[in-house]
Amino acid sequence: MRIGILQTGHAPDAIRPESGDYDDMFARLFAGEGFEFTTYNVVDDEFPSAPDAQDGWIVTGSRHGAYEDHPWIAPLEGLIRKIAATRHPMLGICFGHQIIAQALGGTVEKFSGGWAVGRAAYDFGDATLHLNAWHQDQVVELPPGATVIAENDFCRYPAMVIGKTILTVQPHPEFDRKVVEGLIAHRSKTVPRDLVDKARNDLGEPTDNADMAARMAAFLKKGAK
Repeated sequence: MRIGILQTGHAPDAIRPESGDYDDMFARLFAGEGFEFTTYNVVDDEFPSAPDAQDGWIVTGSRHGAYEDHPWIAPLEGLIRKIAATRHPMLGICFGHQIIAQALGGTVEKFSGGWAVGRAAYDFGDATLHLNAWHQDQVVELPPGATVIAENDFCRYPAMVIGKTILTVQPHPEFDRKVVEGLIAHRSKTVPRDLVDKARNDLGEPTDNADMAARMAAFLKKGAK
């Protein structure tokens, strides 16, 4: 199955030699699922030729805000709406979760309650998954037709599905321990120290990245049928 990665930001330069960029993280996350990846750096104004150029899509995380005035935001929202209309399966992670919600009629804001960083618990009904988070922005109003599929003490809408072809999550199943360590070292200046310290202390605790990856991979494959 051919998956297009719509890369909406880049990992810090300092962690790329070991962890790679965000597209590399997703390639590792979905290793063994039979996916063939093509990356489009939409953050650098590199877009696919059509919404059906690939069998399915992943919209990555980003340090940018979905509501910010960047020249690539509106074209990305337009592409998301076209993908949704053609019913090709699509995943959104963190910023991807937010921009998909915004493109389809929801609202994203800088959350007044502050940041979520590091390991957190998400109740998906059939299981509680521990995944790494790194965000201040949140979806505060769902797009029409969205169904919330997880609960979290800090984030009101941590995961949603729209129809049968769109699945988005606020946390980062593609972030392993080394990535979070790198973010603590290189992108935590604006994060309160107590949250950074807790994230650092939790680095040795296990995450359920593999479980979330299996759920997302199954969703992509089912949606492509």
